[in-house]
Amino acid sequence: MHIGNARGGAIGDCLAAVLDYAGYNVSREFYVNDAGNQIEKFATSLEVRYLQLYKNDVEMPEDAYHGADITEHAKAFAEEFGDKYVEAAGEERRNALVDFALPKNIAGLERDLLQYRIRYDRWFKESSLHNDGSVTEIIENLKALGVTYEQDGALWFKASEFGNDKDIVLIRANGLPTYIVPDIAYHYNKLVTRGNDFAVDVLGADHHGYVPRMKAALTALGIDADRLNCVIMQMVRLVRDGETIKLSKRSGKAITLTTLLEEVPIDAARFFFNLREPNSHFDFDLDLAAQETSQNPVYYVQYAHARICSILKKAEGEGIVLRTAADAELNLLTQKEEKELISHLSALTDEIVTAAKAYDPAKITHYVIELATLFHKFYNAQRVMCDDEGLMQARLNLCVSVKDTIKNILTMLKIDAPETM
Repeated sequence: MHIGNARGGAIGDCLAAVLDYAGYNVSREFYVNDAGNQIEKFATSLEVRYLQLYKNDVEMPEDAYHGADITEHAKAFAEEFGDKYVEAAGEERRNALVDFALPKNIAGLERDLLQYRIRYDRWFKESSLHNDGSVTEIIENLKALGVTYEQDGALWFKASEFGNDKDIVLIRANGLPTYIVPDIAYHYNKLVTRGNDFAVDVLGADHHGYVPRMKAALTALGIDADRLNCVIMQMVRLVRDGETIKLSKRSGKAITLTTLLEEVPIDAARFFFNLREPNSHFDFDLDLAAQETSQNPVYYVQYAHARICSILKKAEGEGIVLRTAADAELNLLTQKEEKELISHLSALTDEIVTAAKAYDPAKITHYVIELATLFHKFYNAQRVMCDDEGLMQARLNLCVSVKDTIKNILTMLKIDAPETM
């Protein structure tokens, strides 16, 4: 689970929360690419590392997976099965290796994501679309609609007739489907078979060309392409001491989600990844994320919540009984700082709706940072525990409203709202 996944996970999870808050019935889903080219490459990589434990003349292809996790899987497989599969048929050996390693990878992903406070409602396996005939059915549907043709032994989709810049291959000359076919089947499953009103994909920056191809296929199948919404997420740069870093100091390897969370709090990771709109490049400042100062935006927001809790506790300690302020008392909130706070609080509903429509949870982090800023400004300018009892109750009520709003937003984003700091 690399840093790109970490940003995508935080964006997707917080966007789902925003949509849920806005009134949608939301389901979070992780699409497991356990078929096609990726799984073939995975199988090849495992096979080579396994055979290398027993033979000296096996070389790893350059485009295979060279990570340490592949070697670890191969060693664990050998510990359990020994050399049983060294002389087995290639397909049998590869299937056994994948059946052994893939569940461990998926379990590892789920474990890492749960640590990151992301829980998916469903883990949807690409292989299920092959096994239940969905992939074949999509091909037959497109053929029946007359939107395919054969050329150079391959089956093509007339995507250029449905908004894409060029036609695309569905079935290669070797008879194998391209990656786009199960992806079409997956979106058909979400939008038609399961009847969801909308599907939202969080995709990497390299998927710009993917979106018009998928929308073209949906249109050809008679599905309103606007029901598919794609959030394109740009790359993340990790920065320490003003310098871009690519390796973990501890392991000397590319920084993963788990190594990131060893350096920065989970609250900071989730908040920071939603500080910018998804389609913007983002520099993740590791030093800033670990700081407990007002320069750290998530700490700044949490401190506003804790400060209000402290005010309320102090009031209680002084025997002040908090009550609902009367309208006449609330009308005493006439200072500039009070009006700015009230105005900002009243804008939350519209901000939620705007963030949901734009598929941009960063609007909510910006909102709550501004709320914290306005509260600190108010607190520094006005005395909450003043001599006028009515005004004091009105200001305490205002403080409670700010506290509750900050807590609601942080809870929505699965970020802690501490009462003391």
